[in-house]
Amino acid sequence: MDKKPIAPRPPQPTRPKEKAPPLACDSHAHMLAGPKDFPLWEGRVEDPDPSLDFEDWLTGYKANLAALGCSRGVIVHSIFYGTDNAVTVEALRRLGDQFKGIGLLPDTASEADIAQFAAWNMAGVRLNYVHGGVLSWEGAKNMAPLLAAHGLHIQMLMHAHLHMEEIAADIERLSVPVCLDHIAWPDLSLGVDDAGMKRLCALLESGKVWVKLSGLYRLSNAPYEETDAFVAALVNANPERCLWGSDWPHIMLNGAEMPQSGGMLDAFHRVVSAEHDRQLILVENPAKLYGFPSA
Repeated sequence: MDKKPIAPRPPQPTRPKEKAPPLACDSHAHMLAGPKDFPLWEGRVEDPDPSLDFEDWLTGYKANLAALGCSRGVIVHSIFYGTDNAVTVEALRRLGDQFKGIGLLPDTASEADIAQFAAWNMAGVRLNYVHGGVLSWEGAKNMAPLLAAHGLHIQMLMHAHLHMEEIAADIERLSVPVCLDHIAWPDLSLGVDDAGMKRLCALLESGKVWVKLSGLYRLSNAPYEETDAFVAALVNANPERCLWGSDWPHIMLNGAEMPQSGGMLDAFHRVVSAEHDRQLILVENPAKLYGFPSA
């Protein structure tokens, strides 16, 4: 198997100035392991650090959650492993029912594949509308009725300024929820009045879409103040459809600075000051979308 650039290790977890409330959820993180534990996909662009095995990554993930004050989490399957979801499935098995997964399925997935996803404690399937991947938007739309039948949703990486106007009507018609990663990855230079952002906020207001307040470090350097207006616009549009995630362990940086998860939670708290909204975004909304059991 060809060697790729090695993804940098995440830093030791640091505590935010204020921890998350009880039952808070880190709604976006990845689980890694070396090829001795789980086979890597040939189409990946990076390798996980070969000196760390699955147990090391699992320990690091738990430490990051503890530093943040989160007791629930969502493991988003990494493209490092393609459609072999085994590393995510094993993480979910080890972590228990306060954790859910988002996995990868191809356009050709059958109902049996989707049923197996639900049995694995997956909450949805992910597609990448920015870089492409194993699932297309057409495939996801075709899959939507089966996803709905098994209580799953669609998670999507896209650019608000490039794609929102193109896919908004489809989202409104779908029978399953759609959740957008990384504040819909807007072009910050266009401002919050860009047509794509305005359309996204309208979809949020109507409850037709969810958005993760994650990945700020991919758009701005710490302390991420350049993203404040965008996070505020999304929360103001509908705090009941926003989630928060650390994006640990911060793979495929593409030149971005390695972040501290605690600093990103600080950035969230800086913008979202109302306790009611924090409780919604960190606790109640993920419980609703991912179906976490009652405490």
